[in-house]
Amino acid sequence: MIAELAELNQYDIPGLIDLSASVGWDYDENEVRTLLESGRVFGHKNSAGRIVSSSAIIPYDTKLASIGMVIVHEEFRGLGLAMEAVRKCAGSITADMAVMLIATKEGKPLYEKMGFTAVDYISKFLCDKFVPENLQDHDGVFIEDFKQSDLAKLVDLDGTAVGDKRSVFLRNRISQSKQCLVVKNNKGEIIGYGLSIQGPVNLILGPIAAPDSETAALIVENLALHHKGKLRIDVPKGRTDFMSYLDRCGFVKANTPPVMVKNSAAMPQRNNSLYAIASQAFG
Repeated sequence: MIAELAELNQYDIPGLIDLSASVGWDYDENEVRTLLESGRVFGHKNSAGRIVSSSAIIPYDTKLASIGMVIVHEEFRGLGLAMEAVRKCAGSITADMAVMLIATKEGKPLYEKMGFTAVDYISKFLCDKFVPENLQDHDGVFIEDFKQSDLAKLVDLDGTAVGDKRSVFLRNRISQSKQCLVVKNNKGEIIGYGLSIQGPVNLILGPIAAPDSETAALIVENLALHHKGKLRIDVPKGRTDFMSYLDRCGFVKANTPPVMVKNSAAMPQRNNSLYAIASQAFG
């Protein structure tokens, strides 16, 4: 017996972590908390109160939202739970917002049935041991630790990179981050930034926005330099030079999942400065 679909909250964090582990995903408490604080999470529970499905939505500030953490426990597949949960997410925002998600191979046919169209893809890279190239700051570019006074400018910069501002999410993600770095020019203006998030398995690098691939590589170098464990980065398509750098540093491309959208024919206008997304859930 499956209970009705309900909105989940902080008391459901352990159940969401268990659900994620049941399909081999590595969500931890910090990641689920950021999802809950930045958006809304819906899911089904069985008669024993165990969470058996989930779907999260992160609305950006005006015209775009990202759906992620779409999971159905193996024992409860084929009952339409994922479709119901994703529909609930999409119905929780205004009708004029475009909805974006990054699909698994298994999920793509479901999303197509729901009216999502593949418009892009990302490349997921994993690294067991980072081999730095010992890049130096180049002329007129300085990397510094993020300060709270940088937030408004960082939100603006991220907004032009992603296609919509996401002030609530970024504030929460920076709080969660192991490191948040900003790149400044010799006038002291912020021209790029990057975050690292320590997950249970990987240090996740992203989002990263930069004016060029050399600066993006410099951000990666600074975020990854003293990390001894595994790394992950999700890169938008077309970043050939940047991907070559990642390859030289020990990253291996794991897969290239499609980016799908609904309520829009394409991704929103971006300024070509996005080198790594935050994650497949957050976009």
